[in-house]
Amino acid sequence: MSDETTKGTILVVDDDEVLRSRLEKSFVRRGWHVFTAEGFEQAIDHAKNHQPSRAVLDLKMPGHSGLEVLHGIREASPETKCVILTGYGSITNAVEAVKLGAVGYVTKPADADQVLAAFDEGPSPTPEFPPPSLAAVQWEHIQRVLADSGGNISEAARRLDIPRRTLQRKLKKNAP
Repeated sequence: MSDETTKGTILVVDDDEVLRSRLEKSFVRRGWHVFTAEGFEQAIDHAKNHQPSRAVLDLKMPGHSGLEVLHGIREASPETKCVILTGYGSITNAVEAVKLGAVGYVTKPADADQVLAAFDEGPSPTPEFPPPSLAAVQWEHIQRVLADSGGNISEAARRLDIPRRTLQRKLKKNAP
């Protein structure tokens, strides 16, 4: 695709390869030149080297959070407009993202059109998110600790201060 037909450049940062690929394809179909990154280092490299006009950042990622990526991108490429994408929206996270320079905040599941609309609409002064259920918050916490433990169930159970078998039973249940 030539530069004359592209709408601009967009960076998609998400640790979920399926979602990252899906968004990339959707943005390309809409005329964007897309860069992708699965984490902090790749995202900052792309921001420094390509100065994308827009960036979509997942909030919850192993290692550095989306807010840390946002801060790094704002330093590396101050003109890049950023939108935070998350499956666990909260007013606290939205306010923090806006304070760090995000122009929008979108909860998953979201399609490319919803993400692009967030760039144009800007942050809402009082974002309204349905509060996550206790089960959803617990599931997210367990998944985060498990990821931080490198997938080691015994280590995750120790960090969560619960018996290993209890953790195994919780993991066998479907996500809320």
